[in-house]
Amino acid sequence: MLSKLARLNQSTFRVYARRALSTAESGGHHANPEFWRKVFLYVSVPALILSGINTFLMEMEHYNHYHRPEFVPYEYLRLRTKRFPWGDGNHSLFHNPRTNPLPEGWEDELD
Repeated sequence: MLSKLARLNQSTFRVYARRALSTAESGGHHANPEFWRKVFLYVSVPALILSGINTFLMEMEHYNHYHRPEFVPYEYLRLRTKRFPWGDGNHSLFHNPRTNPLPEGWEDELD
C-alpha cells in the first residue's frame, strides 16, 4: 500500500515538474523594453523629483527653527592631541560653524 502511494506521489511530482519547469514557447510573452523605459521616465523619475523636493522643504523647515544650545565646555569633549592636517588645524574636515563648536566655544561668540 505504501509503495503504491509513493509511486503515485512520484508520478504526480514528475508531471508537475515537467509542466512547471518547462521553458516557454518561442514567440511567447517577452518583456517589453519600451514599456519599462516609459515606466522609468514617467513614473520613477517624477517620483524621485517629488520626494527630493519634499525632503528639501522639510529640512528647510527644520533648519529655520534650529536653536543652537548654549556652549558648555565639558572637559571630555573636543579634545585635540594634535592639530588637524588641513586649514588652521583646529577645524574638523566637515566643520560647520553653526552646529560644530571649537574647543573654546562657538566661532561667532569668540569674536
